[in-house]
Amino acid sequence: MYLLDANVFIEAKNRYFGFDICPGFWEWLPQRYEAGIVFSVDAVRTELLRGNDQLADWVKMLPSSFFLSPEAATTPYLSRLSQWANDPIQRFQPNAIATFLRSADYLLIAQAAQRQFIVVTQERPDPNARKRIVIPESCQLFVVLFLSPFELVRRDWLRLLLVQLAYPR
Repeated sequence: MYLLDANVFIEAKNRYFGFDICPGFWEWLPQRYEAGIVFSVDAVRTELLRGNDQLADWVKMLPSSFFLSPEAATTPYLSRLSQWANDPIQRFQPNAIATFLRSADYLLIAQAAQRQFIVVTQERPDPNARKRIVIPESCQLFVVLFLSPFELVRRDWLRLLLVQLAYPR
């Protein structure tokens, strides 16, 4: 199962899967949610609704359960993630730490670790980052896998194809 970062939705809307050029993407996401494959977190929903645009309208149409809420079981992961970000060995700048600990990314990674989900994000690893904590680097703490939206679509398409081959109509 997969947890989607806010940038997956935002970049899709703004660039390669715009509502007007690729409506199938926006139909596919709720279908994959219904199949128990794709989710996000409440903090991402909050971030997307701030846009007050077509994406925010689309988000409002999703079932609230598409966006997972933190559970008590998530707390130890949040604590470990906070300790990791604040560890002097990481050499993150104080502003980067403060921003990260208030972000949807912080909750996304903790929930992915707790639920053993794969994170889907546009971000790429940057082991030298100090001014910003990027998702791929923080995923390593819990050995949480991450991939791009294109990799998700490719994986899911192949899985759907195999099901269709195994169970032809």
